[in-house]
Amino acid sequence: MAATSKLPSTTSLKLSAVPSSAGKLPFQQVLVDFSRLLPRLRFSNALTRLQLAKTALPEPSEKHYPSRFATDEPRKGADILVEALEREGVKHVFAYPGGASHEIHQALTRSNSIRNILPRHEQGAVFAAEGYARSSGVPGVCIATSGPGATNLVTGLANAHLDSIPLVAITGQVPRKMLGIDSFQETPIVEVTRQITKHNYLVLDVDEIPRVVKEAFFLATSGRPGPVLIDIPKDIQQQLAVPNWKQSIKLSGYLSKLPKSPDEALLDQIVGMIFESKKPVLYVGGGCLNSSEELRRFVELTRIPVASTLMGLGVFPCSDDLSLQMLGMHGTMYANYSVDRSDLLLAFGVRFDDRVTGKLETFASRAKIVHIDIDPAEIGKIKQPHMWVCGDVKLALKGINKILDDMAQKLDLDFSSWNDELNEQKKKFPLNFKTFGQAIPPQYAVSLLDELTDGNAIISTGAGQHQMWAAQFYKYKRPRQWLTPGGLAPMGFGLPAAIGAVVANPGAIVVDIDGDGSFIMNVQELATIRVENLPIKIMLVNNQHLGMVVQWEDRFYKANRGHTYLGDPSNESEIFPNMLKFAEACGIPAARVSRKEDLRPALQKMLDTAGPYLLDVIVPHQEHVLPMIPTGGAFEDVITEGDGRSKY
Repeated sequence: MAATSKLPSTTSLKLSAVPSSAGKLPFQQVLVDFSRLLPRLRFSNALTRLQLAKTALPEPSEKHYPSRFATDEPRKGADILVEALEREGVKHVFAYPGGASHEIHQALTRSNSIRNILPRHEQGAVFAAEGYARSSGVPGVCIATSGPGATNLVTGLANAHLDSIPLVAITGQVPRKMLGIDSFQETPIVEVTRQITKHNYLVLDVDEIPRVVKEAFFLATSGRPGPVLIDIPKDIQQQLAVPNWKQSIKLSGYLSKLPKSPDEALLDQIVGMIFESKKPVLYVGGGCLNSSEELRRFVELTRIPVASTLMGLGVFPCSDDLSLQMLGMHGTMYANYSVDRSDLLLAFGVRFDDRVTGKLETFASRAKIVHIDIDPAEIGKIKQPHMWVCGDVKLALKGINKILDDMAQKLDLDFSSWNDELNEQKKKFPLNFKTFGQAIPPQYAVSLLDELTDGNAIISTGAGQHQMWAAQFYKYKRPRQWLTPGGLAPMGFGLPAAIGAVVANPGAIVVDIDGDGSFIMNVQELATIRVENLPIKIMLVNNQHLGMVVQWEDRFYKANRGHTYLGDPSNESEIFPNMLKFAEACGIPAARVSRKEDLRPALQKMLDTAGPYLLDVIVPHQEHVLPMIPTGGAFEDVITEGDGRSKY
């Protein structure tokens, strides 16, 4: 059987209920009674993300599915798993084989509808699955073997968990009889990933594969999305069985805790607060990715300005007159000014992250706060709101818009003086940068890419300065166009995420804006890009340093370098490593540009070249991401001037 939510048994499994903490669902621990194995196989099914109330419980499908097997024909557990994925509509997986998962790969070769995009590292697989999910809204699927294969997924799972990305990760595991005895390539991956997945399973019964897979996709995509892990021992993969595709999912406790539809009376109160306000501002995040249409209609009705989190960029068009772009540590002056001076903060699909709030006591200190979020754990966790709705932002916005539409004749909201005030801030403190001779400002490189692509490219990034410049200077038009690792911020995300994005969006322009430090962490995925002939463009912002750490060294450590130079100390005049050689080794065309006057034609050539292309853009390491509110600082502490050419 699968180690999931089941009634207590006195046979092979022992289940003990563990009291739930406030605001979270109860969870169970499952102890597999295989002699000495109890400590090794204890794990939690803690569901820390409450789900959308109106999400219907999927019923067993009665429609005919064209299986490769006769109805009563026994087949391996691995074949059952692959067919279960097919029934969930999976078309692509990112899977790297190994000893405990090769049965799954053999079954994948027999599938007529699922294609594996072979990564060159399991971290590449999970990041690619994230890029697939982030850019499409469809859950990404990655597969790895046991032990090191499974642990190589951990960073990606943590990243998806913090950013609420729907993933289904499948890992092979050693045979059941080998569990808990330090077998070759054995890792208790359900234990390892307990706190960084939305849910996980250890499948101990081949007959439960259809239900487990169905539940995994339901959990990954419903309510606040997140990653789900399925761990399958090798003997289960090999066992013959006749699957029962009509099994219902067993999540009664989970479903009973779901938030209800937004209360219309609460929505009426929110509308009343808007009418009482003089200086309202919208603070929107990744929880609004599926609510862009409703948000735009709300802004059209109210003319309330919009500030976005890093994860919310694109939910509302960055080039719109009412857009304040990004707020927070490296947000625009006018976005942070709006929050500081507002009297009503409409916080929709956000979690009051510390990189947004800075000094908590001063954040929106003049404002009444309305918080709408689907996860009750986020309500009041960081900042106590004056009014809150625990539910789906999309449904809440639909309800608010209906109230506003119904009172159209009386809708006399006028925030023009407030918007004029903010427009003055835009003029006074625009995003800008300085040019030093023919050196290429990285900000200019991003803004030029925005111009040449007309703001329509799907952009992925790693983590660091290049990530912030890509957030500031590319004007995103729509949701799911901006793929960046927010909460965990792992380096090495950009290149494999671009792989997932281009697979999910054939025909789209996909550009990985990457830093040299981030890029090299998953440089092996160039091989995947070449073999699959994926038309990914890589704009490498190369400053030979760990730029963001250098910026902090410049500002707060008297420019003392703590191992942040990535070049060759014995020959600092040369670019090292030579990124063009990596591209050449994988048969990918590449070029380097170091003069501003040469950048436009170089970028145009990159975009015009069929297939993949790498452009190594050499930029000064002295550049700083500005504005900058230091950690724990308030708006009044914002830094707007200076770079590594100055001393502090």
